[in-house]
Amino acid sequence: MAKQTRSMTEGQKAYEAKRAARAGVSLDKWLDTKQREQDRAAKEKQKAVKAAQPPKKPSLFARLLERAHKPL
Repeated sequence: MAKQTRSMTEGQKAYEAKRAARAGVSLDKWLDTKQREQDRAAKEKQKAVKAAQPPKKPSLFARLLERAHKPL
């Protein structure tokens, strides 16, 4: 499980502790869940960016093979 890279201030810890208590989980579990959701969102964003890129043009060899398989 990934740990947060930067440390939190006491105020931030208190705020997250209140949110975790409201959700009925421990602070560690709450922070782990929060980190996983952020990681998942980042991966989805990367997928969306990658999907938005135009498809690559087939290479010379691929075009020649495609042409060779066509009937005369």
